[in-house]
Amino acid sequence: MAKLILTQEVTGLGTAGDVVEVKNGYARNYLLPRGFATVWTQGGEKQIEQLKAARAARAVANLEEAQALAATLQGQTVRLERTAGSEGRLFGAVKPADVAEAVEAAGLGSIDKRSITLPQHIKAVGHHTAQVRLHEDVVADVELQVVAAKGSKKK
Repeated sequence: MAKLILTQEVTGLGTAGDVVEVKNGYARNYLLPRGFATVWTQGGEKQIEQLKAARAARAVANLEEAQALAATLQGQTVRLERTAGSEGRLFGAVKPADVAEAVEAAGLGSIDKRSITLPQHIKAVGHHTAQVRLHEDVVADVELQVVAAKGSKKK
């Protein structure tokens, strides 16, 4: 087991400044190369305090922004055009990055693709819902309308 200090929020693991113990492979192959964590050391305790202080300062401003963005997103329908077959099945699936691009293209704001959760794989046209975690305390539901792009095969 490797003891690490998170430098960013990692879903399901913790937020910046948390000390976590994870398996060596997860630390070596994912967290450390991507800069999500650093190796825990005695001197790292000072780094934890700095990260927590910076996060607390940003949290107040970010909370207000997140609540405003959540109010904007709530009740809005975002349209995604995808190539679909005759039965309405998509060629591929809608990914969180696609949702983030569609929200930005609709002029509703900029959101990080890592904060978007799709309850199931979206592989068909129709209405779907995605959850967006804008802040630790703010979650917004975004309605998605997936439609067949022009030129898709229709009967």
